[in-house]
Amino acid sequence: MPASIIDILQAPKNIEVTSDSIDAVNVIKGKAANDLYDASEFDQAKDKTGSRQFNDACDRVKNFYAQKHTLQTVAYNLKARNDFHTKTRARMTVWEAMEKLDTFIDECDPDTQESQMTHLQQSAEAIRQDGRPRWMQLVGLIHDLGKLLFFFGAEGQWDVVGDTFPVGCAFDERIIFGTESFRNNEDFSNSVYSNKFGIYSPGCGLENVMLCWGHDEYLYHIVKDQSTIPEEGLAMIRYHSFYPWHRENAYHELMNEHDKKMLEAVRAFNPYDLYSKNDEVPNPETLKSYYQELIDEFFPNKVVRW
Repeated sequence: MPASIIDILQAPKNIEVTSDSIDAVNVIKGKAANDLYDASEFDQAKDKTGSRQFNDACDRVKNFYAQKHTLQTVAYNLKARNDFHTKTRARMTVWEAMEKLDTFIDECDPDTQESQMTHLQQSAEAIRQDGRPRWMQLVGLIHDLGKLLFFFGAEGQWDVVGDTFPVGCAFDERIIFGTESFRNNEDFSNSVYSNKFGIYSPGCGLENVMLCWGHDEYLYHIVKDQSTIPEEGLAMIRYHSFYPWHRENAYHELMNEHDKKMLEAVRAFNPYDLYSKNDEVPNPETLKSYYQELIDEFFPNKVVRW
């Protein structure tokens, strides 16, 4: 275990040891200063040109988004939220949830066919490698746990995974596959929902906007009520699939001042979600003790209501 700053400064005071102690203190300070807004380092040598290439996506991915963009309506989203607030789907620990998710393969991800547990550990380890805050490492570990919805009465993968977007206002052309993919959505020609702001108002704040139901929204509401993860981490969970917003600059007219701060946090998280995918599969047993400490630190109750 690394020596504490106090231990280092209490070491014998000869010149050589003192010099070594100063170097060690500087290392500790350097790691503390490496906050979430510093540029990510783990991915500097990685070729990123092949990520999120939806134009060349297989039929499986294209068909998935055609279904999602047709069925994610205001009516469906109101029903999904009512179901969430009136049901408890399961009770289990965070680690048990990760193990359950290990059998799930995301149909809409063009970059990997690894299990979700592998992706979560790769994200968390990349964040840890860059010396990010402990709560952010935990966010990396759990950010996709909302995909448990697939096992809890979801109607398919279309209401669990995929890029997210607001419902109740006009679908922006910067959503993946564009507005044409929404033509069969019943809200597309609705006299209210097809307007630019729809049921919202300029600057209303994203906390007042209904994003399409899926793993992001589901996990956000679970973690918000049952953990001590800070608001930046909650934003990373809720908005990490909201690519039209944090990558394409769509829907910024709905933002308030708080959202501007959260946008920077989500953008800081994005590289760890997108570029940590690789062929090296982590060993859960060697990582479990470290991440179990993080889970216990930020989840007061070990058994979570899912």
